[in-house]
Parts: sequence; C-alpha cells; structure tokens
Amino acid sequence: MADTTIRERTEGQERQLLQPRAAFSADSRGREREEDPCAYRTAYQRDRDRILHCKAFRRLKHKTQVFLSPEGDHYRTRLTHTLEVSQIARTIARALQLNEDLTEAVSLGHDLGHTPFGHAGERALNEMMEGGFRHYEQSVRVVERLENDGRGLNLTWEVRDGILRHTCGEPSATLEGRIVRLADRVAYINHDIDDAIRAGVLREEDVPADIRAALGDRRTTRIDTLVTSIVENSGEDIGMDAPAAAMFERLHAFMFEAVYRNPVAKSEESKVDGLIRRMFEYFVGHPERLPEEYRGICESEGAPRAVCDYIAGMTDNYALEVYHELFIPQQWQVKAL
Repeated sequence: MADTTIRERTEGQERQLLQPRAAFSADSRGREREEDPCAYRTAYQRDRDRILHCKAFRRLKHKTQVFLSPEGDHYRTRLTHTLEVSQIARTIARALQLNEDLTEAVSLGHDLGHTPFGHAGERALNEMMEGGFRHYEQSVRVVERLENDGRGLNLTWEVRDGILRHTCGEPSATLEGRIVRLADRVAYINHDIDDAIRAGVLREEDVPADIRAALGDRRTTRIDTLVTSIVENSGEDIGMDAPAAAMFERLHAFMFEAVYRNPVAKSEESKVDGLIRRMFEYFVGHPERLPEEYRGICESEGAPRAVCDYIAGMTDNYALEVYHELFIPQQWQVKAL
C-alpha cells in the first residue's frame, strides 16, 4: 500500500464508487502517443487540465454564442456556454455514478473548434471548404493537430470520441460522452432564452404556455426539470422520459422560429459570410501572409486547410481586426516636420 500512487488510489476509488458501465480511468483505450502516467491525476483528470490550459480554450471567451457583438456584460460567450455545459453534465454524471472527470473533460473540449461569429461563421466556412466544415470535427483537429505547436494535446481516445460525437451522428461510445451531448442542448436552449429576453427579442410569456407548464417558467426551473428527467430515466443509455423529451423538442423548435431565425436577432449575420469568404480567398491566394504555424500546415496539407484552421481559430474581434487590416484603407499618418 505504501508504494501506491495517489492516481492509483483514485482509480481504486472509481472501482468502488462508480457503476459498472462507467468509463474507468484505468481502462482507457489510451493516447495516440504513449506517456508515462501521472502520479497524482488519472488519465481523464490530466486531459481536463490540458484542455483548460490550452490557447483554444482561452479564445472561447471572445467567440459569439448567439448574439453577435452584444452590448452588455451578461450575454453568453462560447466560453460561458462551455462552463454551463460542464456544470450540467457533471451534475448528471455524479448523480448517475458515472465518471465525472471524463464528463468534464469532454464538456470543456467540445467547442474548441468553433468559429468566430457562432454558427454564422461555421456556415460560411462550410461553404468555402471542399468537403465542408463541422465545428465538432474541428474541435478534434484542435486537440490532435493544432494545439501545442502542432503536437496536439495527446488526449485519451474517450475524450476525443466524446468531443467528436457531441452534436450529431452516432452517439459517443461512453455514457459520459452521451451526457455531454444532451447537456449541451439543455444548456444552450435555456441560456439562449435568457439572452434573448435580455436582448428584447423574446419575453418569457412568449414561450408556449404548455411548455412552461411542463418544464417551468424560468431558466433554472427548466434546467432542473430536464436534469431530473435525465437522472431518473437513464440506465443502459442516457435520456429523458417521453413527455419531457417531447416538450424539450417543442421548446427547441420554438427557439428556432423565435430566436435562431429571428431577423432582428440575426440582423448582423448577413455580413459574416462576406467577411469570412473574402478573408478565406485572400489567404488562399497569399499563403505567405499566414502566421508561421499555419504556413507549415499549408506546405503539408494545402492552403485551404491552413486558411480554414487560421480563420476557425480566430476570435470575433481578431477576425474584424484582420479584415480591417487587409481591406479597409488606413488613414495617412502625417509626421510633424
């Protein structure tokens, strides 16, 4: 016992405390490049820390969630959305006796590849890139290829699988990854209602009465109702009971009509396509103007791939600065004689 590391003791505690279908740290499929284990942290705790300290994670604080360039300190950004997803997902994982560390790592990494200007930026890059662009695939590319000076973060297979499958397609191989997929939707639907009300685009009473009666008439109440349904109805898989799921889908459809396609809320998005397209075409034609790290990608994978990585990694403000520098005439600076 004296030779047992803190990590090994934690792995032993997982065996005692978590349910049999949990993803145990000691049973991870491992990393692309083998590493000596940490004496203190499990594999998933290590992944969480690597994501938390990477550059792409820090940039999320200046990336749009729903409203482009909102005036006010309380609107969500891609970073605050990520933290809310993590909180909801961890609550569910803990209640279900699943691996909270894996759940947190996937939550923190799920949107690392998101573009500037939210889904408007994603749509623009999707049109420009041959083969399309999907932020969940880009998130995996960030952790496998782009971070750490091109070496990636060398995360475990389970974390990368959860990130890749957090939006659509085949569900994650782990229950923890499936929790994040559902927690992501619970988080963004409810905080987008909150932001839309703050922006004057929506009123709480605009949400259909039967949805409010079933799920709650406040953000916190709705989240609690949905989380409770997930915890009480998950077993072999992760999910809500049928009535709650049906009302949640109705709420999702309502938000698409009332907010996500609202011409007032999305009034600035029409400008994003032209901005992204013009920068993309410029840098493909002038790859020598790319930062050095992306010029290396250009040589190995081609200019469009390098330009896509560069633009996808930009914050909203940085994208505007680059566009301004490239295409907006600068004022003459007259020096005093």
